[in-house]
Amino acid sequence: MRKLLLGTTALAAAATLSTNAALADVSISGSYEFKYLSRGSLITSLDGTTMNHGDTEMIVNFSNKTDSGLDLNFRYDIGAVTTSDQALLGDEASLSISGGFGKIVLGTDDDASDAYGIDEMDIVAEEPTSSHASATIGQSSSIASSDAMKIAYHLPAMGGLTSGISFADSGAAGGSDKTAYGLKYSLSAGGADVSIGYRASSTEGTAVDTDETNLGLKIVSGDISMILATGKYEGSDEDRDNTGVGVSFAMPNGMVLGAYTFKSTDDLDVGEEFTRTGAEVQYTIASGLKAMVNIDDYDYKVTAGNHEGTPTADNGTMTQLTIQATF
Repeated sequence: MRKLLLGTTALAAAATLSTNAALADVSISGSYEFKYLSRGSLITSLDGTTMNHGDTEMIVNFSNKTDSGLDLNFRYDIGAVTTSDQALLGDEASLSISGGFGKIVLGTDDDASDAYGIDEMDIVAEEPTSSHASATIGQSSSIASSDAMKIAYHLPAMGGLTSGISFADSGAAGGSDKTAYGLKYSLSAGGADVSIGYRASSTEGTAVDTDETNLGLKIVSGDISMILATGKYEGSDEDRDNTGVGVSFAMPNGMVLGAYTFKSTDDLDVGEEFTRTGAEVQYTIASGLKAMVNIDDYDYKVTAGNHEGTPTADNGTMTQLTIQATF
C-alpha cells in the first residue's frame, strides 16, 4: 500500500511539473564580445595594449500568462565572464508582472530610469572608458544605474508617453536607499521620429545625498540620427555639469558611422575638466556577428589642491576593436 501511495504521488508530481512546463515559454539568449584595445596615455599603467571580454552574458527567460490575464516573466541574467577566473556569474534575477495597470518588476535589475534616458553615447554601439579610476568626473551625460534589489513600476503607455519609477532598499541599517525615475515622450514630426527623455535618481548619503539627472533629445530622419544631451551630478564635494552631442549615419552597405563629443566640468573642483571626441565604424559581418572599431581622443585636466582625493591628469587616444556575437 505504501509503495502504491509513493508511486501515485510521484506520478502526480511528474504530471504537475509537465503541465507547468507546458504552460511556460522558455527562451535562452546570449552574447559574447572580444575587445582589443590600444591606448596611448600619460599614465604608464594604462599605456599599451590589452585584450578582454566585453558584454558577455546568457539570459534565460520564463514567461507565462495567468488565468486572469496577467503576464509573468522571470528573467535570469548570467553576467559577464571575468578575466580572473573565467566564470559566469549571476548578474540579475527579476520577476515582472504585467497587465492593464502597467508593469511591476521585483528583484535585482536595472533602475527604472534606465529605460527612459537618452545620452550622446547611445549614438554608438560601444563606449570606450577613456577616464581612469582616480578621476572624479563625468564620462557621459548618462546617470548611474545599479542591479541592487529593488521594486520598480512602469506605467502603461499613454500615447507617446512612457514613464517609470523604482526604489532600492539598502537594508535594515539604511543609509544608501535609492529612488530613480524617468519618462520619455516620442512623436513623429516632419517625417522625423523625435524622442525626449528625462531621468533622475537620488541616493541617500551619510552626510550628503547624491543626485543625478539626464535630459536628452534624439531625432531620427531616414538614415541620419542625432542626439543632444545634458546631465548633472551633485554629491559630496561634487557639482558636475555634463553636455554631449552625437551623430550617426547608416550606409546602404550595412555599415554605420557614428561620432560624438562630450565635456564634463566640476564647479566645486576648480580646474577639473574632462573632454572626449570619438568616432565609430560598425559593420555587420553576418547575421548575429558584428565588428566595431572605435577611436576616442580624450583630455582630463585637474589642478593640484583643488579637488578631493588624488586624481591624476591624463590625455591620449584609444583605438578599440570589438567583435560581437549574439545568439
